[in-house]
Amino acid sequence: MAYVSLSTRDLNVLEKIQDPEYDPARMVQVDTSLPKDPNFKDQALYEKVAQLEREIILSIQQLEVANAKSEAQGATGAEETIQGYRNCVSQLGGLIQEYPEYASARNNRAQAIRRLVGDSMLISGSQQLPQALIRDIDDAGRLQMAETALSDLDRAISLLTPTTPQTKVSQNVARTLSNAHTQRAAIYHMTSKLMESNTLAVPQGRREGSWSKLDFEENASRDFAMGGRYGNEIAKALAVSTNPTAKLCGQMVREALKKEYGPAYSA
Repeated sequence: MAYVSLSTRDLNVLEKIQDPEYDPARMVQVDTSLPKDPNFKDQALYEKVAQLEREIILSIQQLEVANAKSEAQGATGAEETIQGYRNCVSQLGGLIQEYPEYASARNNRAQAIRRLVGDSMLISGSQQLPQALIRDIDDAGRLQMAETALSDLDRAISLLTPTTPQTKVSQNVARTLSNAHTQRAAIYHMTSKLMESNTLAVPQGRREGSWSKLDFEENASRDFAMGGRYGNEIAKALAVSTNPTAKLCGQMVREALKKEYGPAYSA
């Protein structure tokens, strides 16, 4: 078997295929010695808030375990699970109200809302996705949840995104940013898939209300790429598959490399 030794430049080109906005000079730098959340100067207070959040997340995990057992036994515990999730969303809301700069709680509230209504939250009257707990929801309720989820993700990202590419971040910050970008990407991606055969319905005043299918695809790809940069390998791979421009560019680059290195090259 022939092996090809690629230069740093070639490797950067291949990385560009996966992430259209890849720039080796802008790679995320994680520093485990940094405070877990830069918005909390008092680490004792941070630990207190994080513990409150962990207790809510534990409740969500217990809900999922109970729901899985009910389904395995052929029973339906959907209503109890839905109410439990609503309670957790409310508790996270209380935590956010008291500590509005705690980005992790916003990220987790958005995730809980996605579990309730699914990623088709920007589509009016669409059939709920299998992962959505609520099977029937009116547009008013859906719009309210969509507004909360997207606003939470926007705010979580803005709270933690470094001011410069060279600014180092803690492991916790990288994880939260990865999750927030990936969650927003999932919503945008699902919207792009459903909007052609359904009616787009976006909360009033949000930028997505004027977006086309291509806008949703490009923004989904961009968020998946950012999720990948902060550590989510699945999001990194999805960045290409959700971006038609990137797929075309990737194919062209692969063909060029094959011509340069011959049949031995494979990407």
